[in-house]
Parts: sequence; C-alpha cells; structure tokens
Amino acid sequence: MLARLAAKRLHEIRHVFRQSPQVSRSLSTALNYHIDSPDNNPDLPWEFSDANKSKVKEIMSHYPSNYKQSAVIPLLDLAQQQHGGWLPVSAMNAVAKVIEVAPIRVFEVATFYSMFNRTKVGKYHLLVCGTTPCMIRGSREIESALLKHLGVKRNGKVFDLPFFGQGCCVNAPMITVADYSNGSEGYTYNYYEDVTPERVVEIVELLRRGEKLPPGTQNPKRTKCGPEGGNTTLLSEPKPPLCRDLDAC
Repeated sequence: MLARLAAKRLHEIRHVFRQSPQVSRSLSTALNYHIDSPDNNPDLPWEFSDANKSKVKEIMSHYPSNYKQSAVIPLLDLAQQQHGGWLPVSAMNAVAKVIEVAPIRVFEVATFYSMFNRTKVGKYHLLVCGTTPCMIRGSREIESALLKHLGVKRNGKVFDLPFFGQGCCVNAPMITVADYSNGSEGYTYNYYEDVTPERVVEIVELLRRGEKLPPGTQNPKRTKCGPEGGNTTLLSEPKPPLCRDLDAC
C-alpha cells in the first residue's frame, strides 16, 4: 500500500516538472533523477567521435580488465568535453557500455560530482570558488560582480558556484573558466587567481572578444604563488641536515 502511494506521488511530481516551464534545474544542484526532454532522452543516438575513440582506448589501458568501471570519471569528463560542456543521458549510457556496467552506476557518479553538468552550459563556463579561504578574500564580491555584469542568476548556463574547493587557496580568490568553444580537441580548464571584481569583468569581456589571456595569478606583483615583491626568506640553497650521512653520525 505504501509503495503504491509513494509511486503515485513520484509520478505526480514528475508530471509537474514535465508540464511547468517555470521550473528550472541548476547545474551542480540538479535533481538526482532524470526527466526526459526533446534534447535529452535515452532514444537520442550518442557515441564517442572517431578522435575520442582512440582516447577512450588510451584511458581504458590504464586499468585492469576486471576494473573497467574505474575509468568512469575520465570517460564522463571526455564525453562532457565532446558534448559542449554537459552530459545527456545517452552519453552516460554510452559510457556504461564502454565500462560494461549498468547505466545506474554511471548515473550515480554523474549526479554526485558537481563538475559534471546535466543541463546545457554556455561556450565558456565560469566557476567561482566559494569555500572559506576564497570567501575570506572576497569571493562574494567576485560573484556579485559577475552576476551583475552577465545579468544571470547563480548556477545558470554560464555561471556556477561549486561546492568544492579548487586547490588554489594561497592565491584566493579565484575563478575557473572551462572553454567548450572548440569541443574536446580545444578544451581548456584554466584557473585565474588573485582576481578582483574589476578583473573578472575584464576577463569576461576578453572571452567575449575571443581573446585568450594567460591563466594563473592576475596580480602583476606576484609570480605564481610567491609573495608580492618576491621572497623574503629562503633566499639561498638550504643547508643539509647535520647527520645526513647516517654512517658518519
């Protein structure tokens, strides 16, 4: 009885989502179940391109034959690159065939990791790190500047606020730009660090004009992750430990 009521309620919820154009689904916070649409359903054909089929073979060569499922993340990433930055359900099914698992095993991974997008994104996908170090250094101001300049909402087609750190805490705040404009062959995923609200707007305008800018720190006074003005300590080769040669100690 309870199972029938639950199934009926789930059917009603799905019906509402299918009928209502006002319901939007975000990227990393998308619903954990799939709803068919004209451009995203299992009946649409999908396969890796000829160029990517060789990459699939190379990826699979890294894993023992009895652990093919371990390749699920790199294969999903490759599929997303090929498909313009997002994963339709037919692409996930194609990955499941390659690694010889039930499709649900691939769906579980794609819905868990927020870097896999299950709705369409723009040619350039911007991600603003919002974890503690970046927040302390002004990520909220970075986010506000981008939202205002682009005229979009958080977790939309061109802008996302991920729930994971991006590993550049020493150069906070930072943004990532995923470039899907040239498919998997020209795909790039670049970090832009030490950004300011003014600088992120400049970056967006450079991308709009099709100009490429060097990734990394945007602070001209820093070199990579070094301090402004250069190092003040460790200016020479460090002395070795006194008892490096244990036999001589």
